[in-house]
Amino acid sequence: MKLSIYLSVLFTTTILFGQNTYLHCGKLIDTKEGKVLTNKTIVVSGKKIFSVENGFVEPKSPEDQVIDLKDKTVMPGLTDMHVHMEMETSPDKYLEGFILNDVDFAFRSLHYAEVTLMAGFTTVRDLGGSGINVSLRNAINQGLVVGPRIFTAEKSLATTGGHADPTNGVNNELMGDPGPKEGVVNSVEDAKKAVRQRYKNGADLIKITATGGVLSVAKSGQNPQFTVEEIKTICETAKDYGFHVAAHAHGDEGMQRAILGGVKTIEHGTLMSEETMELMKKYDTYLVPTITAGKTVADNAKIEGYYPDIVVPKALGIGPKIQDTFGKAYKKGVGIAFGTDAGVFFHGENGREFAYMVEAGMPAMKAIQSATITPAIILNMKNETGQINKGFFADIIATDEDPTQDISAMEKVVFVMKEGKIYKQ
Repeated sequence: MKLSIYLSVLFTTTILFGQNTYLHCGKLIDTKEGKVLTNKTIVVSGKKIFSVENGFVEPKSPEDQVIDLKDKTVMPGLTDMHVHMEMETSPDKYLEGFILNDVDFAFRSLHYAEVTLMAGFTTVRDLGGSGINVSLRNAINQGLVVGPRIFTAEKSLATTGGHADPTNGVNNELMGDPGPKEGVVNSVEDAKKAVRQRYKNGADLIKITATGGVLSVAKSGQNPQFTVEEIKTICETAKDYGFHVAAHAHGDEGMQRAILGGVKTIEHGTLMSEETMELMKKYDTYLVPTITAGKTVADNAKIEGYYPDIVVPKALGIGPKIQDTFGKAYKKGVGIAFGTDAGVFFHGENGREFAYMVEAGMPAMKAIQSATITPAIILNMKNETGQINKGFFADIIATDEDPTQDISAMEKVVFVMKEGKIYKQ
């Protein structure tokens, strides 16, 4: 018997006689075609989807289980392309680095990971922490703790005094002179070494802070902070290691440098011009909007003492503009990948972003696709995640209401399966 025939028989036998799961779905969102289908059965075997059948198909073995989702809307597990799994907003955040240990942050990250998964996000892209995010990813992959599939940038890259310089705001004795090992870049040679260090540390991608930021203890929230040559070197070196590059950017000049340098995604994009939008389309660069974070920092900045004084004017000036820029970029035809900056607000509330996207003019189905099929393309998972289809990972979620009719349903996920295992029912 030929090997291919043998494997086919073996797989079919597993389906017929192993324990499989049949999901009876009243509505099923086809993210590839952008349609809502009705009365479907998803057959799950192991970690993968074996088939999607018409009607409500009954199991072939008494060992199989049936999950009744006939009154639910079912869709693929979601991906948030911008989270920070090591931290969460708090008035004490700027003090915590001096009074907490790495172990404290690690234990907190376990909670953040679990609530993220329970909110329906089966995959996330962690865009910067201390390196705990690498260990968290590994522990989840090994089945030791509960959480989403993580693609992590490990430590973000910055210039001296830039948005991700880890010593901003500390006294002279503690400030020192961090370099590529700590993720601080000031030359082309530094750029190469910093990327290679991230590879050595276990990263999956690279994140740079192409402009100033809101929450860093530094004056500017928008000035460009890398040269085009440095960014090109980062992107070229990243490509050698199979990485793509994400760029935090609020200011327009920094965005243009990042796009010309070869980054794949622009995070936030607050002060983006129409010229930059055209540049993004030309270079196939995606915008990750993070509207929820912008609204949250603007609200928190109005609370006395929540942020350091140097942060407040940046939060009030930058935060409220993100949603409007997103709306313009979407209508201009810029590619959109769903991302929230969770950690800047409370983990598990990631689904709020959908309503803000729809409010700005994006159709509900397009918003759902931006959190499913689009991230799968960027993460080189287009044949594994983002769709409910044969051979894909059984990352499946459900809501009580149809989110294409009421987008707020995305904030109330009632069923979560990741790689064939049910975590919420």
